[in-house]
Amino acid sequence: MLVETTIHDQAWGQKGYKGMQEIQEEYGVDIYYKEGIQSYQKTAEAVEELVSKGVNVIFGHSHVYGNHFRKLHKNYPDVEFVYFNGQYTAENVTSLNFSAHAMGFFGGMVAGEMTKSNKIGLIAVYEWQPEVEGFYEGVMHQNPDAEVQISFVNDWSDTEKAKSIYTKMKNQGADVFYPTGDLFNVPLINLIQEDQNAAIGYVSDQSNVAEHTVLTSTVQKVDVVYKLAMERLMKDELPEEPVYFDFQDGAISMGEYSPEVPEKFITQMNQEVDRYIETGRLPNE
Repeated sequence: MLVETTIHDQAWGQKGYKGMQEIQEEYGVDIYYKEGIQSYQKTAEAVEELVSKGVNVIFGHSHVYGNHFRKLHKNYPDVEFVYFNGQYTAENVTSLNFSAHAMGFFGGMVAGEMTKSNKIGLIAVYEWQPEVEGFYEGVMHQNPDAEVQISFVNDWSDTEKAKSIYTKMKNQGADVFYPTGDLFNVPLINLIQEDQNAAIGYVSDQSNVAEHTVLTSTVQKVDVVYKLAMERLMKDELPEEPVYFDFQDGAISMGEYSPEVPEKFITQMNQEVDRYIETGRLPNE
């Protein structure tokens, strides 16, 4: 597995490594990971090194590896390249994608219900993240009077920029925040806790970071997707087209709810999620 940042981020990287460990346990294979692989040059060097060790399945744990694998996959026809969040595929390149719009919507519903100031801050990384639009729609569905402030960090790990954005939003009155990055999520939740505001966790169930602060989390079960992908690969069933995973696949879920969230509303949320799993329809549809 190639990782842009680190497997110790308590979020995306850590979940990917857990998936690798489960593959190791399930199939009895050797696993390797390399951190800080961001440029094409580093990716090419890492792939060459891993292949020399006998590796024949390489997971690129980010959308950036789509372009990297596009350039080099033909040099390694016996290697299966798998990466996240992209549209490029080939005979030995597969793209795994989370259908994250719905999870963002449900996170937005919780934020819209729980805000006291009717001002909510969304601190995302890129505009293309499906959860961004979903979150906005969820807030508006639950609380049409709310205002959603949206800013983009443009870096999964730029904690200082994320903190700066948070401070600006906080000073403008926002009291519920949805940070959707990697390395900056937990530091932001700690700040949000200090300021007695509230947060929606991301990727992992982050209620363990601050139980009363984290209202709930939008959980992407990367480890589940890795195992599903490996199962299909072993059966030669990975298609030459992007593959999508959602609540219905057990790949996405809502995390634990904070004691601050009313039981009646939690019951409503559970019913709406169950309805989406059954029908594929969001509450605004």
